[in-house]
Amino acid sequence: MSPSPNISFVLHDVARLLRKRFEQRSRTSGLTRAQWQVLAYLCLHEGIHQNKLADLIEIMPITLARLLDKMEARGFIERRPDPTDRRAWLLYLTPRAHPLLDTMRGNGQKTRDEAFAGLSSETQQHLLQTLSLIKSNLLAACTQPAVDRENVHG
Repeated sequence: MSPSPNISFVLHDVARLLRKRFEQRSRTSGLTRAQWQVLAYLCLHEGIHQNKLADLIEIMPITLARLLDKMEARGFIERRPDPTDRRAWLLYLTPRAHPLLDTMRGNGQKTRDEAFAGLSSETQQHLLQTLSLIKSNLLAACTQPAVDRENVHG
């Protein structure tokens, strides 16, 4: 009997395949996955500081700055000075970005529909709740030092 698949590997593969399929659908937009991610986060956090967005997306601030330069040049985002800190920029979507958000939502829904084919809505909801709990557990665990209990001497 072969061992059952490791959940970590399966979750990684599912996430990778969801991204791949979304990218296939979104190729015609001319935006990279990182640019789509910026749009998605800005939709939820308009007016966010540029450095805070880099933290959320988990990329280096200089990398985000280059992405934002390209997106600003295409008219999708705008940087506004922070009235309380002249060194900081606040980020906003422009009206030109809103049709892209609609496209992104549609492509996301189509991708999820393909991924969840054959699963009842109840099963989908249960999966989401289970994954949310796992995420919450890991977020809490990541705030603590990693200690290997078997190798602790004392």
